[in-house]
Amino acid sequence: MLFSSEELPPGFTYPRGLLRLVEAGLFKLEPWWIPTGDDLRELNASMAKRYPKRHLLLFAKRQDNDDCVCFDLDTGKVARVHDWASPGWEARGEFRDFDRWLHSAIDDVIEF
Repeated sequence: MLFSSEELPPGFTYPRGLLRLVEAGLFKLEPWWIPTGDDLRELNASMAKRYPKRHLLLFAKRQDNDDCVCFDLDTGKVARVHDWASPGWEARGEFRDFDRWLHSAIDDVIEF
């Protein structure tokens, strides 16, 4: 459903928290959703074309705007990216790790 180990960048592994969400079938944390399969691959490839200087691995998208969250392979953090913004203007914030993003996403679920 997510990228296979062969598709992932060398040395990168998904955090356990993300794997648990997928294993439990929790793909919708409204307003966030976790794309899988072809959707994930297409969204990630499309973002890579728009931001070729950034090394991002998308794992969630917000349904009510163009924000996405990605693993930033250069910093090791989770980047919040406003997709379709002009390069250099896409950064919307970052989280220290996946767990910090997940806590924020739960707050969004409550507020949404």
